[in-house]
Amino acid sequence: MNTSKRLLVIALVWPEPASTAAGVRMMQLLEVFEQEGYSITIASAASRSEYSFDFSTTKYATADIKMNDASFNDFVKQLDPSVVLFDRFLSEEQFGWRVAENCPNALRILDTEDLHSLRHVRELCFKKEIPFTTDAWLADDKTKREIASIYRCDLSLIISSYELELLTDVIIIDKSLLLLLPFMVDEITNDTKWNPLDERKDFIFIGGGKHAPNIDAVKYLKTTIWSQIHTQLPEAKLHIYGAYLPQQILEMNNPSTGFLVHGRAVDVNEVMSSAKVCLAPLRFGAGIKGKLLSAMQNGTPSITTTIGAEGMHGILEWNGYIEDDPSKFANAAVRLYTTQPEWQNAQKQGKTLINTLYAKSSLESILIEKIYQLQKGMKTHRTQNFTGALLQHQTMTATKFMSKWIEEKNRG
Repeated sequence: MNTSKRLLVIALVWPEPASTAAGVRMMQLLEVFEQEGYSITIASAASRSEYSFDFSTTKYATADIKMNDASFNDFVKQLDPSVVLFDRFLSEEQFGWRVAENCPNALRILDTEDLHSLRHVRELCFKKEIPFTTDAWLADDKTKREIASIYRCDLSLIISSYELELLTDVIIIDKSLLLLLPFMVDEITNDTKWNPLDERKDFIFIGGGKHAPNIDAVKYLKTTIWSQIHTQLPEAKLHIYGAYLPQQILEMNNPSTGFLVHGRAVDVNEVMSSAKVCLAPLRFGAGIKGKLLSAMQNGTPSITTTIGAEGMHGILEWNGYIEDDPSKFANAAVRLYTTQPEWQNAQKQGKTLINTLYAKSSLESILIEKIYQLQKGMKTHRTQNFTGALLQHQTMTATKFMSKWIEEKNRG
């Protein structure tokens, strides 16, 4: 192992790959760095949950760190990482300035997961029943914070092609600071085995209960969409899976109407590969939807919305249907469920999407080459990122000195 290759991941929460798409994403990134010979340390100020990944089964080191505490300065200085990866802009806000001061030569990478500000503003607009606009997004304070974080880092990983266009076309962020890097998964080959159509049944929705778009989607299915499907397909059932589902969702379980709420799935691939069609009527949100990628990986066609499919298929056809009107959504679900040629074509299209846009081998190479080039020309790269240098000099001091004030207050 190359001792000069040291990765520090500063995580807002401990990854939960069995429960969240963000957890899956983090494990994919860790695998890339491990294959490149990096020694890896994951650090977080959060408490571990029952679903947090058990890193004792890996070669990765872990560390509990404190916010607003000088102990982190000593920790990061001693570790001396060559690359620091922040898993959300909130992590960079808390610890980025400390990394910059104590390890100035470390490459700083932000994995946005998705643009949190975009998800936030869309939810606000949805609740106010007004159309989302980029002007509303630009006006929000969370957008300013997230964009500032992107500028302060040497590189930001953007998961969605739509979000990349938003950053480059609306904010006019230099493309050298951004890298489109969606989920990275194994290619689907002729050797990939899927459950055949005659061994599948029912519909599925899967999504964690801590994610507001998922909760809204389940409610939308329950109140508006499922009854239209169930009327046409009375024998079919809808299986709802998700970790941390709130009581109001658990109480929606109704076997008489085929609306079944199960809670957390022990094995996402098992339940997804057993279903005939995945439903994802998402009305707000951002990023790439892990549930829809999982459906493609398991040969399960899907019905989703424009928001659900956003940034996920480029100019290629969807592996099912994209419908925003609830009646059209329900009818498309019935059509896909009952029409074998359409179902098989949709499954085939999912394979095309995976192999064209999400192939791990090519995306890994792109990431590693980008990191190498940035490390090689870091001085020039940072000099050209004048906005980032300005934010380190001025704006970041608000977070910095608030942290120092809390630190002194705690000490007293």
